[in-house]
Amino acid sequence: MTQQHASPTKDQQEALQKLGEIRGSIDNLDAAMIHILAERFRHTQEVGELKAKHDLPPSDPEREKRQVARLRELAHESRLDPEFAEKFLNFVIAEVIHHHRRIAEGAAATTEPSGE
Repeated sequence: MTQQHASPTKDQQEALQKLGEIRGSIDNLDAAMIHILAERFRHTQEVGELKAKHDLPPSDPEREKRQVARLRELAHESRLDPEFAEKFLNFVIAEVIHHHRRIAEGAAATTEPSGE
């Protein structure tokens, strides 16, 4: 036995059209966030290379605290949950520190004597 599906009502069709428009905007914002994150990570790579070159630590806990406070305030002003903003920033910071450590390890490996 097959199930018959009623055609969407005019109201439902309008809702589906609006839903498609909203989802299109969300997709555009997702793309913009990816591009912005890629740009941010290009800059943090530069920071990591500079830190490695000058034997600076891969993390800066004081700056990280200031950034968390700053972004929590921005989130509050933007009506975004500050807890979410902090979790997101902490995730990004952890990834940046990971990259900085890898860069530092690579720099250390190239400056060690080869033993030959």
